[in-house]
Amino acid sequence: MKIWCCLCFTFDDEVGPDTKGYCEAMRDAALKNDSHSRGVGIGANGEDPGEAAPTFDYDMLDTHDRDGTRLFEEMIRAAEGGDAAGESVNAPPSDDGVAIPVALRRSTLRFAQRLRGETSGTATTVVAEVSGNVVEDCNRDWHSKRAKVYSGSHDCQYVTVMSPDAGHSNSSEPMDSNFTQSHGVPSGDAIVYHNFIWNSSNDETSFGSNGGGDESGPSKSDDLEIRMDLSDDLLYMVFSFLGHVDLCRAAMVCKQWRTASTHEDFWRYLNLENRNVTLEQFEDMCHRYPNAVEVNLHGAPALHYLVMKAVSSLRNLETLTLGRGQLGDPFFHALAECNLLRSLNVNDATLGNGMQEIPINHDRLQHLQLIKCRVLRISIRCPELQTLSLKRSNMGQAVLSCPLLHALDIGSCHKLSDAAIRSAAISCPQLESLDMSNCSCVSDETLREIAQTCSNLHILDASYCPNVSLESVRLPLLTELRLHSCEGITSASMAAISYSYMLEVLELNNCNLLTTVSLDLPRLQRISLVHCRKFVDLNLRSVTLSSIMVSNCPSLHRISITSNSLKKLALLRQENLTTLALQCQCLQEVDLTDCESLTNSICEVFSDGGGCPMLRSLILDNCESLTTVRFCSTSLLSLSLVGCRAITSLDLICPCLEKVCLDGCDHLERASFCPVALRSLNLGICPKLSTLRIEAPSMVSLELKGCGVLCEASINCPLLTSLDASFCSQLKDDCLSATAASCPLIDSLILMSCPSVGSDGLYSLRCLPNLTVLDLSYTFLMNLLPVFQSCLQLKVLKLQACKYLTDDSLEPLYKEGALPMLQELDLSYGTLCQSAIEDLLACCTHLTHLSLNGCVNMHDLNWGCSSGQVTELPTVNSPRASFSLEDNYAAIEQPNRLLQNLNCVGCRNIRKALIPPMARCSHLSSFNLSLSTNLKEVDIACLNLGVLNLRYVFF
Repeated sequence: MKIWCCLCFTFDDEVGPDTKGYCEAMRDAALKNDSHSRGVGIGANGEDPGEAAPTFDYDMLDTHDRDGTRLFEEMIRAAEGGDAAGESVNAPPSDDGVAIPVALRRSTLRFAQRLRGETSGTATTVVAEVSGNVVEDCNRDWHSKRAKVYSGSHDCQYVTVMSPDAGHSNSSEPMDSNFTQSHGVPSGDAIVYHNFIWNSSNDETSFGSNGGGDESGPSKSDDLEIRMDLSDDLLYMVFSFLGHVDLCRAAMVCKQWRTASTHEDFWRYLNLENRNVTLEQFEDMCHRYPNAVEVNLHGAPALHYLVMKAVSSLRNLETLTLGRGQLGDPFFHALAECNLLRSLNVNDATLGNGMQEIPINHDRLQHLQLIKCRVLRISIRCPELQTLSLKRSNMGQAVLSCPLLHALDIGSCHKLSDAAIRSAAISCPQLESLDMSNCSCVSDETLREIAQTCSNLHILDASYCPNVSLESVRLPLLTELRLHSCEGITSASMAAISYSYMLEVLELNNCNLLTTVSLDLPRLQRISLVHCRKFVDLNLRSVTLSSIMVSNCPSLHRISITSNSLKKLALLRQENLTTLALQCQCLQEVDLTDCESLTNSICEVFSDGGGCPMLRSLILDNCESLTTVRFCSTSLLSLSLVGCRAITSLDLICPCLEKVCLDGCDHLERASFCPVALRSLNLGICPKLSTLRIEAPSMVSLELKGCGVLCEASINCPLLTSLDASFCSQLKDDCLSATAASCPLIDSLILMSCPSVGSDGLYSLRCLPNLTVLDLSYTFLMNLLPVFQSCLQLKVLKLQACKYLTDDSLEPLYKEGALPMLQELDLSYGTLCQSAIEDLLACCTHLTHLSLNGCVNMHDLNWGCSSGQVTELPTVNSPRASFSLEDNYAAIEQPNRLLQNLNCVGCRNIRKALIPPMARCSHLSSFNLSLSTNLKEVDIACLNLGVLNLRYVFF
């Protein structure tokens, strides 16, 4: 399959019949090839073997058009390589034209953003309509022509850049930043901008007279005409954001765009990586752009022939990238002809014919990479070479003559002998960086000679070199040393490393024979010790130390660190760590999770005077050897003791402490928080807590739920608003009185299952003027008079299962008007008699929520009746299906009730539930009678009732 670039040009607006047919033929060929190029591969010769190539008569075009069309046919094929995967155009072509690349729309947007800042903030929008044919006057002067773009049919599609935030270019190939420089920007008056709505769904829009796309309607192409003054500089700036594939597609729009897209500035970098480009195509590109400075042919077929053409044709070539093929000997001899070549990168290639030495001689080459290459011997003589990488190559000999070389990478060159490595390194006296990782034959003798010859060596990577011990090697100017998995590194090696007083980075991971590290290096910034099985003792002194990685060292016992730059320390899963000494003035975060052997002495390290004056966060999770914890720190903000099950005593004197986690501290017996900055605290997870002291000026919520043995509590929290002491069975009146006096802002008090609380404690609640919620469920109260007299603002009162309350204990509520603010009352599972409940229902009209669940003494719910008096009320099944008019008049005389929710779950003795209109329960919305198994009659007159629960009720 061939790709044809078909352009249609006419003079003015007049198109003859013959010319129309000619344009339509070219348009069909372009659209057909565009559609096939998206998913059909192209062979090496540019033809699809499964489909005949479309024919096109080039003689119909003039010489200029014919050459340009053929050029871009080859350029598109070379750029796409017959595989459109990843290069598809998002906007499909319309019925009458060639699609504009999406990247072009995005680059237009980016130009509009730049223009916005260069034209005094003038808001502009660049619009291109591409659904119709392109008509232009060839007789006009090319530099001042105005392109007419209009629709040739009723169906049009618009591509509009509407705002600077719409997007950016996603070109497949990045362009050099120098290419985006403009020669000049035309003034705002010289460009006509039009705003259209972008049909983002790519649906065709009809502009027929009837709005429905009827072709019989009158044509409005004249009204849809768009005039754009696109100067050369404008197109240059827009096209500078496009990649090569998009430039080729843009060239198919019109003659002006084709000329602009071929500007040599856009083709200085020829990226043909993994492209199925032929030698003929590449020759055309080299002939067209002889000033290209960078070429990438990695993965291209016939690599040797292509690169020979590049070397012979592109005299300004500076960077050359090759790979995945074979490079013959003539290529390396021809390199000298590229006088301006600065960088040569070869990856995964076979060099030469494998029978002789490969010479690389170049006077100006500065960067050379031969990565994963296959060659027997190599000789490099480049007097200006600065960086050389032979990583993962399998040559057996490397002869270097590079006096200015400062970076050498021979990592994973397994076939290089110790002598070959020594000879290559010492021939580069200016060497500053040396990577010899995975060179198992390297010895200390080689390193000694390198150290003597390369006095400026700063970076050394000798990882995975088992024969390296460094015991007699001196590298005073070394700044980075990596010794991963070096079996020869022992504690004796530390003496040699100590001579590297300029050392900044040290990596000793997987050094299994290393037992002790003791270093005093003034410039050390980062050290890594991971998976050192025999490592026992770490002693570091460095004022610049900022990063320490110590992990999975199961034998580590002692750590001593002195640093003025360390801010974060993480020593995870050091199960045998017992001693930790820190003198770190800037340390802020410490994580010692799963350090099971840490003792109570760790508290002194992190307290004031312990060497960490700026500590803010401390994590001691699962440190199960801690028993008595005491921290006195003026800087600590967060403390986590999760899973420290052995702690029995906790004493925190941390005035800035805002967060503490005690999950799993289920053996804690004594706790003191004096003072702390906590806002909330949950000690309900400490069931053995017996003594508690809290001084927290900012605390608003305290939960002691489940502290069943808590008998002594001193709570001084002036801002406390919520206290939950549920199931604190040992909490007595004196503790409650002291708490009420020191915490006057409490508005919610939960004393459920606190049987030791009596009348004296309840009378002390008068110190809580804001108390609105009180829970006394499951207590042994017999008299509620202290509550009625002390809690005048109470809104919620819960008395579940208070079985010792007498029948007259609630009389102050419905006879004396006690607790006038009360809204919610819970008397579930109580023993009050039927008459007390009826009086409560009749008189307490201000209640909104009432719970009578499980009241065994309640036989009927006959609302609105006085004590002992029952009025016969019609049932639903009676002949009188509704209440009488007299009942309605009687209801008007009753006061309004605010009751919204009534719960009578499990009242198995209730037989009738009658709520007449006279009860005035107009607000009742939920009535729950589930599990009332003896219920036989329900008669309710509540207009707003939304939920009536009669589950498990059998009539």
